[in-house]
Order: sequence, then structure tokens, then C-alpha cells
Amino acid sequence: MMNFETRTGPDFGADAPSYPGNGVPEWYRDAKLGFFVHWGLYSVPAWAVQHGAGVNIPTEDAYAWHQYAEWYGNTVRIAGSPTWRRHQELYGPGTSYEDLADRWDAAAFDADAFVGELVDAGARYIVPTTKHHEGFCLWDTATTGFNAAARGPRRDLIAEFHDAARRAGARFGVYFSGALDWHVSDFPPIESDTDLFRFRRHDEAFARYAAAQLEELIERFSPDVLWNDIEWPDGGKGRDEYAVAALLERYFGAVPDGVVNDRWGVPYHGFLTREYTHIPDILEQPWESTRGLGYSFGFNQAEDERHSLSGVELIRMLVDIVSKNGNLLINVGPAADGSIPELQRAAMRELGSWLRENGDAVYGTRPWIRFGEETGAPVRYTRSAEGVHVHALDPAAGEIALPAELSGGTARWADGSVADTATEPGGAVVVRIPDALRAAPVAVVTAS
Repeated sequence: MMNFETRTGPDFGADAPSYPGNGVPEWYRDAKLGFFVHWGLYSVPAWAVQHGAGVNIPTEDAYAWHQYAEWYGNTVRIAGSPTWRRHQELYGPGTSYEDLADRWDAAAFDADAFVGELVDAGARYIVPTTKHHEGFCLWDTATTGFNAAARGPRRDLIAEFHDAARRAGARFGVYFSGALDWHVSDFPPIESDTDLFRFRRHDEAFARYAAAQLEELIERFSPDVLWNDIEWPDGGKGRDEYAVAALLERYFGAVPDGVVNDRWGVPYHGFLTREYTHIPDILEQPWESTRGLGYSFGFNQAEDERHSLSGVELIRMLVDIVSKNGNLLINVGPAADGSIPELQRAAMRELGSWLRENGDAVYGTRPWIRFGEETGAPVRYTRSAEGVHVHALDPAAGEIALPAELSGGTARWADGSVADTATEPGGAVVVRIPDALRAAPVAVVTAS
């Protein structure tokens, strides 16, 4: 997956605008875990080609066989693609992607119950998609009739998410597709990474349209996170009042402790984003790892447990990311009716259960002098005022070795009990993992 922080342009030279100086606030660095929610028209067909182990898709077919169900609106326009063929069979010739707006029934969506599931899973912030690349807006907007209040659900879904998140005490953010909006564009389908940046509007009218939508979201919801995607139209990157620099200035004026990501296509960013990417070491800048529980963000009904993270895998991923100075923005993709599929819910609940016991070793922590050890029984490190937290990624191994820097203190388990340690010949201190913790996804001992 590509990185966005270096994709900036055009170069305005002496006419370049100035950008705010806001960095990444401490609340965001403390939060560690957020939940993306990808929900839109793509949730009606809820389908993409299966990806995963043993699936070999040639590079030239990557977009025709796209792994992301939320890209259905593009994939269905690639003649002969599996999505195109299935759409014809299921909905009949002549049924467009946009026609699905009137088939979208969100009757099962209860915002408080939905957000409650995310908070119970450990979420400190929640970021629903307000408008994905398809252009369908999930809030009651004055900019277009192509929205959830006027069609399909006939509800202001973002207002419901926002109000429920605030009631639950979670931070609230918005995802917004800044430079891609297929509803108001006449380009061919995107079939390559090059097309991703070629087939987009950069004119002033579209820049003003995108800005008006983002302004509505800021004014109505004061989002703690502005999560923009696939950059911004070049026609809105100058010194104008509708351009990115002015938008961000007004945003931070309204939300002083807000934060933005790195996908604006301008020489300013907040946190870095890494999508479906393993980071091998500590990054100096705050960053966020994001991915779906499966191979897609939007719900893909073709996936099963073979394609989706288990609770154990999710917990270990979170610990690895936090040890490297990152946050995890894990995605839940609801079904069209607004329910969370059971496969996703099971992993979320296991994560929440583990965090209720071990959250002090995750929330509010910072990286230690190194992220962990790969040799022997693998471990990850985080630090807080309580000491250095040693996360055993394979508790079934029965023991872990403390690094020399931590060998002189006291080690305690999450329940406060003192760890059973032994000093081996040569001075290494070994911590024996209690039998009760050997079946845990991750066992945490704190050295102080």
C-alpha cells in the first residue's frame, strides 16, 4: 500500500499558502485504539473477490479483482470483471450502482447499541465514513440530494453516530473522500494506481463542492479527527478561502485539540497513515495503522473466518503497533441493515475483554528504547509511569526473559501479583508465566 505524506503538489512557489502549526495532540497519542466504520451503498451488494492465502491476482488485474468491497462502485464499471458479471446476474442489466441507493434499508441500525459495541471493544475514538469515493453522503447535506437523508435509509446517519459517540464518551472523527467522487465525475473506471491519480477532478467548482461538504461536517459535528482520503483537488490547494490551508485554519479554530491525517496532498500533515502495512520498527512520528478485520473495509459477504483476523491476532497486532509509537484504527464493516456481522463481533469482544484486564499497559503508553525482542519467546515493550510493560506474545512458551535494562526491579502481573522470577547463570532474569495466563492471547508483566 502506498504512503501519502510525500505526495504533495502542485508547487505554488512564492504563492504557496501557509499551513497551521498544529501537531498531534496528546489525547490522540494516548488513545491507541480507534474504530473505522465503512458503511455505504457498497454495503448493499457487500461483495468483492476473495483475497488471501493461495490467491494470486496479477498486478494488471488488481483493480478488476479489487479486494475492497467499498470499491464496488468502481469495480462494477470494469466490463468483464467478476463484480460486473455478478452485478448483472443479481440486479439485472441496466441497474446502475447508484440505483442501489433506493435499495438500502438500515432498519437494524441502533447508533447507541452499535457505538456501545465499539466502546466495549476498547475504542477511544470512532471514525465513520461520511462520504466514500462513490459520492453518497451519509449526513443530511445541502450540497447534493445523493445522501442518506433523502434516499435509502432516509436518516442522518452521521448525526446518529456523532450523538451516540458523544453520549458514550468516545472521541468522534469523520472520514471524507476529498479528491475522489465518482457521482460528480465522468471519468472511466480506475484500473491502476496511475489511474487513481489521473482520473479525478481538479477544477475550482469541484474543489468548492468538496470544501462545502467538509465545512458542513466541521460546523455540525466538531470532529476530533479529520480523516481525509486520496488527497484533495489541486484547484483547492492555493490561498483561496475554500482551499485546504484555509479549511484547516478554520477547523483548528473550531476544534483546537483536533487532529488530521497525512492524506491531503499538501506539505502539512498530522499523524502518518499506514494501510494494511507491517511496520518493522518504532516510527519517530505518531502514526496510525488501519485495516479491516478481513481483506476489505466494507463488509464482504464472500469472506469467512479464513479471511478475517481472530481475536488473538487482533490483540497481538494492537500490541505490536502500540510498541512502535502507533495507534490502531481497526475497521468494522456493518451489513447494509446496520448490524455488525458475528465474525467481526467475536474478534471485537475478545479484544475488549483483554483490554479490560490489560488496558493500563496500552492506553496512555509510549514506546520504550526498543519495540521488543524477536528471538526466543517474542515480546513487545510499552512504557508508562508504572514502569515498562513487557507483552509476551506467546504465553504458552511458559516463560520470558527480561532484558538486562529491567533485571534489577520488581515485576508484577496485571492483577498486581508479583511475578515468579529466576536468575540464570550469566545474569539473565527469567519470568515464569502462571498457568492461568498461558492460554491468554498476550500476557503482560510490568517491571518497575
